[in-house]
Amino acid sequence: MITSTAWKDKRYAVLGLARSGRATVEALLASGAEVMAWDRSEEARSEFEGRVELADPVEADLTGFAGVVVSPGVPLNTHQIKPHADSFGVLVIGDIELFAQARAELPPHKVVGITGTNGKSTTTALVHHILKEAGVPTTMGGNIGLPILEQEPLPEGGVYVLELSSYQIDLTYSLDCDVAVLLNVTPDHLDRYDGDFGKYAASKARLFSMQSPHRIAVVDYRAEADEDVLEDAEDPLIQFIDDVEVGDQETWLVLRGPHNRQNASAAKAVCEDLGLSSDQVLQGLRTYPGLPHRMERVAEISGVAYVNDSKGTNTAASAPALAAFDNIHWILGGLAKEPGLGECEAELAHVKAAYTIGQAGPDFATLLEGRVPVTPCETLDHAVTRAASRAVSGDTVLLSPACASFDQYRDFEARGDHFRELVEALK
Repeated sequence: MITSTAWKDKRYAVLGLARSGRATVEALLASGAEVMAWDRSEEARSEFEGRVELADPVEADLTGFAGVVVSPGVPLNTHQIKPHADSFGVLVIGDIELFAQARAELPPHKVVGITGTNGKSTTTALVHHILKEAGVPTTMGGNIGLPILEQEPLPEGGVYVLELSSYQIDLTYSLDCDVAVLLNVTPDHLDRYDGDFGKYAASKARLFSMQSPHRIAVVDYRAEADEDVLEDAEDPLIQFIDDVEVGDQETWLVLRGPHNRQNASAAKAVCEDLGLSSDQVLQGLRTYPGLPHRMERVAEISGVAYVNDSKGTNTAASAPALAAFDNIHWILGGLAKEPGLGECEAELAHVKAAYTIGQAGPDFATLLEGRVPVTPCETLDHAVTRAASRAVSGDTVLLSPACASFDQYRDFEARGDHFRELVEALK
């Protein structure tokens, strides 16, 4: 667990007691802080009965509090906690900000922060894998893996690799990354930014404005050219992802498609900035095992590949998966984040047939009609069954929904797990 004397004898409120919230409460208590905590779930609250003050900070007098720590899932643009905390002059923060405050007492280390609309998880896991393969003490956290405060501090020379969503950056004020990475910026989560893409892009850009002078910024050229994301950065050492050469993609175990070439280029830039050799990086690229639910090859049955890309939750995320395969039986649909097919339009030549599911299924069926054969299926089990009955050797059955999962599933992981189970039943 990561703790800090900076929190000792101070008062904090914690709103939301899921994984990061629980870890935050434990770290604050272990550091000698006084904690008020709340969650809508009585079960979540019961875990802290008798250890903290159980009260909703939205209804509490926050005079003298050092901060209100909220889950990244709390929408700051609509939730009452932000104006309520502001009325007491109390900052609303997240667990990443607490980690930033604790860094001074950790053994000497470096921090890599990785953001972007798409590719964050893969690039974070890839950097972590390359460092680990090279013998560097490392861990990953933020929007991936275990909550960062729950993890044990790394020894001297360690590297913390953090995947950071815009929501987490919004709650962070002092994270000075040794290397900050922006992979891309495309419209997503605009409901949290009042429909304003500029606000969303500015949220991502704050990762650079928090850096000290002469820190390293690894940036997608198009994102910088279109959005000027380095405008508020102070004398960064800029490296464009597009300029990094990564060699023969065919030698890599699972990193397929042009999007993964960009992810690999970003990871190579980061790792070489941290002192690794090109050979060490390329060895890591060759041995990287991939992430669950991201272009995950779950089976090959009678020559047909079944690929789980449930993490494709918007059209920009699904387009690279379509580009990576041919003769695709594409399963798509769910809770749409935007109208239309977006970047998937350019990849329809790879699609042999489409099977639509979920709330957005009828709209997608209409958009695809006359362009590729479409079968409305409503549910994933029907889609898998029909795709499997029509696919022939050399084809790929691809779940890449281009949509969120919440109309039918708890999250994209549950959707991907269901796909795996359905494929296993075909064997």
